[in-house]
Amino acid sequence: MAESWHGNYDTGSQSDDSYKFERLHIEPIYDAFFCPLTKQVMRDPVTLENGQTFEREAIEKWFRECKESGRKLACPLTLKELKTADLKPSIALRNTIEEWNSRNDAAQLDMARKSLNPSSSESEVLLALKYVQQICQKSRSNKYVARNAGLIPMIVDMLKNGSRKVRCKALETLKTVVEEDSDNKEILADGDTVRTIVKFLSHEQSKEREEAVSLLYELSKSEALCEKIGSINGAILMLVGMTTSKSDNILTVDNAEKTLENLEKCENNVRQMAENGRLQPLLTQIREGPPETKLSMSNFLGELVLDNDIKVLVAKSVGSSLINILRSGNMQSREAALKALNQISSCEASAKVLIEAGILPSLVKDLFTVGTNQLPMRLKEVAATILANVVISDYDFDSILVGPDHQTLVSEDIVHNLLHLISNTGPAIESKLLQVLVGLTNSPSTVISVVAAIKSSGAIISLVQFIEAPQKELRVASIKLLQNLSPHVGQELADALRGTVGQLGSLIKVISENISITDEQAAAIGLLAELPERDLGLARQMLDDGAFMLVYSRVVKIRQGGSKGGRFVTPFLEGLVRVLARVTHVLADEQDAIALCRELNLAALFIDLLQTNGLDTVQMSSATALENLSQESKNLTRLPELPTPGFCASIFPCFSQQPAINGLCRLHRGTCSLKENFCLLEGQAVDKLVALLDHPNEKVVEAALAALSTLLDDGVDIEQGVMLLCEAEGVKPILDVLLEKRTENLRRRAVWVVERLLRSDEIAYEVSGDPNVSTALVDAFQHADYRTRQIAERALKHVDRLPNFSGVFPNVG
Repeated sequence: MAESWHGNYDTGSQSDDSYKFERLHIEPIYDAFFCPLTKQVMRDPVTLENGQTFEREAIEKWFRECKESGRKLACPLTLKELKTADLKPSIALRNTIEEWNSRNDAAQLDMARKSLNPSSSESEVLLALKYVQQICQKSRSNKYVARNAGLIPMIVDMLKNGSRKVRCKALETLKTVVEEDSDNKEILADGDTVRTIVKFLSHEQSKEREEAVSLLYELSKSEALCEKIGSINGAILMLVGMTTSKSDNILTVDNAEKTLENLEKCENNVRQMAENGRLQPLLTQIREGPPETKLSMSNFLGELVLDNDIKVLVAKSVGSSLINILRSGNMQSREAALKALNQISSCEASAKVLIEAGILPSLVKDLFTVGTNQLPMRLKEVAATILANVVISDYDFDSILVGPDHQTLVSEDIVHNLLHLISNTGPAIESKLLQVLVGLTNSPSTVISVVAAIKSSGAIISLVQFIEAPQKELRVASIKLLQNLSPHVGQELADALRGTVGQLGSLIKVISENISITDEQAAAIGLLAELPERDLGLARQMLDDGAFMLVYSRVVKIRQGGSKGGRFVTPFLEGLVRVLARVTHVLADEQDAIALCRELNLAALFIDLLQTNGLDTVQMSSATALENLSQESKNLTRLPELPTPGFCASIFPCFSQQPAINGLCRLHRGTCSLKENFCLLEGQAVDKLVALLDHPNEKVVEAALAALSTLLDDGVDIEQGVMLLCEAEGVKPILDVLLEKRTENLRRRAVWVVERLLRSDEIAYEVSGDPNVSTALVDAFQHADYRTRQIAERALKHVDRLPNFSGVFPNVG
């Protein structure tokens, strides 16, 4: 057989590059079959007027070259001039050649079939595959012959050959065999052949991978095979990955792309593509497909898990289409659209896209409509969820009309309708509607309108009752809403919480849960922190309920690193410190508050918290608490008991001098301690408070200055207070606060402190030489409020900028 294959062949090249292969001739070949120009067997022989025969394409090319070069028309074989360029088809010769080719091709295919077996050598198999490919490229009829000869299963078996070259050639040959031949493609569809081809896609950067993709592209032109390819696990995932590959060559990437485009004919494939990140076919079907396809694809979109960036792209692509379905579709279509919109609305950027596409009026209509066309409650819950998603975005909802009477989301009647739904539905939809109100009250531009509508509806007590809800989602939403409302209706909320129903206890229970810190706990403590600081009744109830003790323990645990909660730790700690500071606001009226501060040594804790850099709220609240505690120090200081002067002292003054007592506080002239009477001097807090005067947050500076001002207050030794500030190098920072004039409140407090400092002749003398301080005091004297102008006047007298006999202001009591 080997002798037959290699015994007689020619090495010429045909004009078609696809035929540049060695030709094996099983039957004898005649010279008349060859074109004198190409030296190849002719396919379309034509005869000249002189009887010479050539391949049509070759002689036509010869005639063109003669004309272009200006030569006379001549026969290329005899070189004799020709009268005409007419070509006469040689039909008999062509038929003879075709018959010879058919017999020869059949014989070659038969020999190839005998070589396609496991016992053949690699070179024999490769040669056989080459001839099968070459023969099938010549005509479609040869593909029929190959099929009938049973060659296709034999080539498929070569895909499992141990030689990579054989496997690559088998893939390449199969592509040639099935090209534009649906019957041959059907044969490949049977069994596991397609699965075997798909496996080659996992061979990174290999020739097999390239050939497999090329073959799959050809197979994907058959709709039946599209479903077969898509059903193979991992096929679409690998093809999608190849379309974005930077390692594969351009042709391979292009073939993968075109294969996927063909696979889009099958809906299941479209779903798989969407699952694997290729969403455009799914989105196209939602936009342009028939109603039943839009329905199924919308349903599927609602089940997908998408990244936020993808949600934005999807919202831009099909947001309007889904909203249109929501407006005019049947109930089944509306349900599918709602599910899809719920999926893509859950990020701020995509929510904005949907708002601009006009989603709000449709959602509001679906929520409030009653009657024959109303949504069932389970779908109203979805609509409420979408509305809760979109209102989280930073958008001006006061400018978007959602109702027939020019209402917006924050119009009084719309808010009243939301509150009515909240009161008359189940927990699931109630939590979503509360989240809508949470979103609307998060924005400074809409919170006032919502607060006004809630107050006019009298719904505050009803909203407070949700704090006790057993459903966590509902409870969290209500606490967050109340936290947002508390700066505006703090007293009303305090009154409601002070009742006997137990909502305050429920809040404290939430805070006490010894778990990783949650958003619910952060919101609960934030709500308590926003309530009026000086509400004595609320403070008393919190004392009775042990709330302050609990808050203290949570602060200490966080400070010791014993609490976890990620992003909620900071707001939780800030709320805890604000709530704990509340107890210092009622010291004058509540002895239990003083006892608690002593028991827990709160002054020491607040001094320690002054150094929590980066937590402005904690530092500010701690400084405020220390101001309150220091204010109470002079009332709690234990003064020394002095002996009563005797009879001699009444006659001789020299005997009336009191004995010196060691160990007394310089500031309060008595026995002091940080724990018992909250003395800042004993707690070494002065230096830490002075350090905060350079803080970038003016509210922290104001709180620190307020605490330091208690060292100069009436009832303490002001001269010693001034000396303490001098020793702590606090005079210059205080003067700097006055000079910076960052806020009116800071200037007011700074003028008060500076006036007290200037009562020291030494400080007054030094300051009198600083024109900046004098200018700042003059400015306060001229432009501040009435009381500050009076204090500024006294300060200017200390530095001799005003005469002491000046009476600019009337003397008022």
